[in-house]
Amino acid sequence: MKKQTLNFKKSLRQKQTVGCFWLSLGSVPLTEFAVDTGAEAVVFDMQHGLWQRDSLEGAIGLVKDHLITLVRVADCERFHISSALDAGAEGVIVPLIESADQAALAVEWSHYPPLGTRSAGGVRPLRDFEAYKERADQVTVTVLMIETRKGLENIAEITNTAGLDMIFIGTCDLALSLDMKMDDPDLEIAIRKIKDACDKVNIGCGIFTSDVEQTRLLRQQGYCLVVLGDDISANRAFYRERLSKFKVE
Repeated sequence: MKKQTLNFKKSLRQKQTVGCFWLSLGSVPLTEFAVDTGAEAVVFDMQHGLWQRDSLEGAIGLVKDHLITLVRVADCERFHISSALDAGAEGVIVPLIESADQAALAVEWSHYPPLGTRSAGGVRPLRDFEAYKERADQVTVTVLMIETRKGLENIAEITNTAGLDMIFIGTCDLALSLDMKMDDPDLEIAIRKIKDACDKVNIGCGIFTSDVEQTRLLRQQGYCLVVLGDDISANRAFYRERLSKFKVE
């Protein structure tokens, strides 16, 4: 395994685009495979994925010294945010943010006093809490997802939240909320509004992407986090490809 040379907060400051793999199946070995490929970052999906607290803790422990580990938490709640960080994640991606009040709470719950109100605890932090807190204060990242009509309407207030590191655009849910198809030109206008709001206050903006060609284009547009692939799609494509080849007469 390669040794991690980049933390996400540093990449945001340097305006670098990080390509991540999105992991939903709850498989620790699949996480290790991501390291073997030389991946920069993984996102563990605890909102829609199959991860449990023990499997998440095991996966992060295996790879945290080799790549950036982010967790999309189940909801904007103190418990979900602190649990993901206690497991060793470098940052949290908090879904369905719709107001400045929600945004402020997510940031507050991500950081220890005096920056926030995160509680001291967890198996990993308490092994050497002083050292852990020192690093956490330096590298912990709070990412907020904008993926609803209301979040879009309040984007200016949300992006002005003190301590916020990045906005992540959930393209599919945003399209659902706006009652649009994924190829609707008005969806692109909405996405551009979010990106412009981030640029205005000089915070990062990431976006969910479905293929590598799209990630290359969005890297050129200055997005700081893009999705190179996900474990569900990758496995489905593999099985479909092998079966189709087998059936060829």
